Amino acid sequence: MFRPIALGSLALATMTAGPALAQDINVKLGVLNDRSGVYADLSGEGSVVAARMAVEDFGAAEKGISVEIVSADHQNKPDIASNIARQWYDTEGVDAILDVPTSSAALAVAEITAQAGKVFINSGAASTDLTGAQCQPTTIHWTYDTAALANGTGKAVTEAGGKKWFFLTADYAFGHALERDTTTVVEANGGEVVGKVNVPFPATDFSSFLLQAQGSGADVIGLANAGGDTVNAIKQASEFGITQAGQKLAALLMFVTDVHALGAETAQGLSLTEAFYWDQNEATREWSARFEEQHGSKPTMVQAGVYSGTLHYLRAVEAVGKTESMEVLTKMKEMEFDDPLFGKGYIRGDGRVVHDMYLFEVKKPGESSGEWDLYNQIAVISGEDAFLPMLDECNFTK
Repeated sequence: MFRPIALGSLALATMTAGPALAQDINVKLGVLNDRSGVYADLSGEGSVVAARMAVEDFGAAEKGISVEIVSADHQNKPDIASNIARQWYDTEGVDAILDVPTSSAALAVAEITAQAGKVFINSGAASTDLTGAQCQPTTIHWTYDTAALANGTGKAVTEAGGKKWFFLTADYAFGHALERDTTTVVEANGGEVVGKVNVPFPATDFSSFLLQAQGSGADVIGLANAGGDTVNAIKQASEFGITQAGQKLAALLMFVTDVHALGAETAQGLSLTEAFYWDQNEATREWSARFEEQHGSKPTMVQAGVYSGTLHYLRAVEAVGKTESMEVLTKMKEMEFDDPLFGKGYIRGDGRVVHDMYLFEVKKPGESSGEWDLYNQIAVISGEDAFLPMLDECNFTK
C-alpha cells in the first residue's frame, strides 16, 4: 500500500502569485522512488526536495503555472511501481513521473507511461534498456546509465592493470545490465571475466560471495550493485582483508552518500563514475548548499538529475503552453540546455540525455577538508564517448 504525499509548500507557492495572474496551466508531477530501503538515501525524499527546488527556481507561480507534486514509495518492486503509476495516470491526473530507481521498476513504469501517453523522466535507474531494447517514445533517461559507468570506471580500472575480473552482480535488471556493459568494455580493453555470481537483491550478507571472488584469481572484484548493497559489500570485503591482500574493488555504481557512509578511511582510492558532484564549480556548490539546508545532506547525482529534468520539463511546458505530452516531449528534445548542474547537453531521439560524465577517485583522509570533501576529479568523459550510440529503431524524432 502506498500513500501519495502532496507538498503543501508548493501549493502555497502557486497560490501566492496574486489574483492578477491567471493560472491557466496546471501540472501534476509524481516522484516515485525508494523511500524506505537500500536506495532511499540516494533518491528518496531528497528527490522530492530537488523537484520542489526546480519548481521554485523556474518561477512557476510567477509564470501562471500551477504545479502540484505527489510522491510514493515503490519499495524497489516492479509490481508496486506499476500499480502506483497506473493509478497516478488513470485516476489522479499525474502528467509526468520522475526519478524511479531500480531498473526493473523503471522499465515497468516506462511501459505504463507509453500506454498512458504521459511523460517519464528517469533519473534513478541505470539500465541502458530504457533507451535500447525496451525504448519508449515517452521515456527521457536523464542522469546516467550502465554504459556510461562501464566506460568510466570499468575502462579506467582495466587500463590501470586490472585485467582479470570477477563480478558480484545484483540479481535483477540493473545488475545484469551493468555486468553486461562492463564486460564489453573490459574485453575491449584487453581484460577478461574469470567468474561471476548473482547476489539476491537486496542483500546484507556478502560473505559467501566475497569468498568465491577471493578464490577466483581475479585482479578486480566488480561490484555490479548500488546503494546499501555496495556499502555492505565494501565493508565486508575490508573485514575479510580482501583489498589488503591485493585484490582491487571496482564500485561500478557508487554515490556520494555511499562514500560518506563508508568514510574516507574505508573508501579511499576507490574509482567511481558520476554525472554530478556537489563541489565541481560555484554553481554546483551554491545549489548543493541550498539543497543541504532543506534535506540535511549533500545531493547525489540522482537527486541533481531530478532537479534538472524537472526544470527542463517545465521550460518545455511553458514553451508549448500546455501539458500535452507528445508536444512537451518534442519540445524537450528540440531544446538544448546549459544546465547549472550538468552543463551543456541535449536529448536524443531515443530519450537519452547526453552530457559529460566524470571519473573520480575517493580522497585519502588526510586530503579531505571536511566530511563531504570526498572526491578528486580524474577525468572528464564526453557524453558522446560515455553513452551508447542510438538505435535507429529507437529514434522517435525521425
